[in-house]
Amino acid sequence: MTKTATFTLMLNRVIFFIASQTHILDLAGPVQVFYESAEYGHPCEIIYLSDQPEKACSSGLMIGQLQHINDVRIRQEDIIFIPGFQLKADNQALKNWLINIAHIGATLCSVCTGSFALAAAGVLNGQGCTTHWKYTQRLQDEYPETKVFTNRLFVKSGNIYTSAGITTGIDLALFIIEERHGPAFAWQLAAELVVYIRRDGDDSQQSVYLRYRRHINNHIHQVQDYIIHHLDQKLSLDLLAARVHTGSRNLTRMFKAATGITIGQYIDQLRVEKAVNLLKEKNKVTIVAQQCGFKSVVQLRSMVKKYTGELPSKMS
Repeated sequence: MTKTATFTLMLNRVIFFIASQTHILDLAGPVQVFYESAEYGHPCEIIYLSDQPEKACSSGLMIGQLQHINDVRIRQEDIIFIPGFQLKADNQALKNWLINIAHIGATLCSVCTGSFALAAAGVLNGQGCTTHWKYTQRLQDEYPETKVFTNRLFVKSGNIYTSAGITTGIDLALFIIEERHGPAFAWQLAAELVVYIRRDGDDSQQSVYLRYRRHINNHIHQVQDYIIHHLDQKLSLDLLAARVHTGSRNLTRMFKAATGITIGQYIDQLRVEKAVNLLKEKNKVTIVAQQCGFKSVVQLRSMVKKYTGELPSKMS
């Protein structure tokens, strides 16, 4: 009689450490990305750990039924996230746990001030890293053996990933998804999350896609959304004004009042940012010019140099 071997399928695991005074969005953003990944066909087991059975978040919300960090055996293929939290005295139990994770070689990620926990454990010594722009200098001063990058969304150093503040945890999670499951799947999740573009670690924390969205004029938000999704097309003032049922002169005035720049300047900057991202992905220059709405490669070169001060190596 022939015996049939039985294999147990082990799900990928994403483990979140909940510190005291964890910031909710630092936690919820990446969690939602991996939750959606499961919904779209790449399931993973999401685990919440801490050094105590319950913790109070910075917003006052209590999170309970947390597994203890010593009760879960870390595997090399695990992804561990340390969401940001209000900085205070070092947590020795967390330090020891992170040192063990680094020794195992699991993927270790931080969001916002979570990088301070990694630095305190020594796992960022000699490594490139980042954190929220308000804390980059403090991180460098307190942990001089680190190499802190300013104005970066996230930094990958081997199997260690550090991201900037708050929503950049979503960008980092999508980047990890892309590494493991490909760009098409990452873009699918980004669309589900209504993230207009997945920014990579070389992009500025002050992306054009975010910089001019700090207003509350819904009509201008609608115009901006339309522009973002139609950069390859001719975008006349009359066309954009018709989207929000107003005249071109009124739209021009409202747009400048809400964003501080003209519609033309906004379109140019969006096209340049998209072009730079596409060039990084090794797309042909002629195709990039078409997809970004430039009339020619010459115009593309001129606009990129105007707004960035230099040309990508592929165009120089």
